[in-house]
Amino acid sequence: MPGRIRILPEILSNKIAAGEVVERPASVVRELIENALDARSTRIITEVEKGGRSLIRVSDNGIGMSHDDALLSVERYA
Repeated sequence: MPGRIRILPEILSNKIAAGEVVERPASVVRELIENALDARSTRIITEVEKGGRSLIRVSDNGIGMSHDDALLSVERYA
């Protein structure tokens, strides 16, 4: 699978706000579900415990990412 995650050009990364703030657990669940849909998932399972304070887990059957993309995904502005 060819790499799909790239470092953004500096000119673009400078335009990005300071970062996303988690306002409530529902916004975390929504983001994870959107990621699963982007990964072409056809089955998505969500688990939430104690209103999201104890556990938020989203499992799916999406295409995932390559080893190289996983390493790159934690880089700033990737």
